[in-house]
Amino acid sequence: MEKTSLKKALIEECLKRQTENAKAIEIAIKELQKSANDYGQPKDRYDSYRVQLLRKRDMLAKQLENSLSQISVLHKIDPLIDHDDVHFGALVITNEQKIFVSISLGKINYNNEEYFAISTLVPFFQAMKEKRKGEIFKFREKEIEILDIF
Repeated sequence: MEKTSLKKALIEECLKRQTENAKAIEIAIKELQKSANDYGQPKDRYDSYRVQLLRKRDMLAKQLENSLSQISVLHKIDPLIDHDDVHFGALVITNEQKIFVSISLGKINYNNEEYFAISTLVPFFQAMKEKRKGEIFKFREKEIEILDIF
């Protein structure tokens, strides 16, 4: 598969997963808000049920904000850029696995192949940051060779 189309497909898969996550969070927020509204005001000063619902809603709102932020990060990746070294937006093929440097989503199955979407904040990225094709880096006492970057 052409490198550019593979990158585009991985970006689309990441966007799809992150968008589904955001939609699920939005539904949960609406349900919590509805439950809190249906419950009404606290029955007495020891009744904390409504407050708990609203706290959960606020917690989910922060998760939604993070999810939407991750979607905007994915939109910043240009699949047409062919990277020479390991940076944000690169697809890195090692002797161990295939890594898409984007956001932390974990394993992605595409065309019967496994790819791992990682962010630039994880230690694994830091170990291979700015390395080039053919270089070897160490991670957890294991030597890993970069076979290709694009």
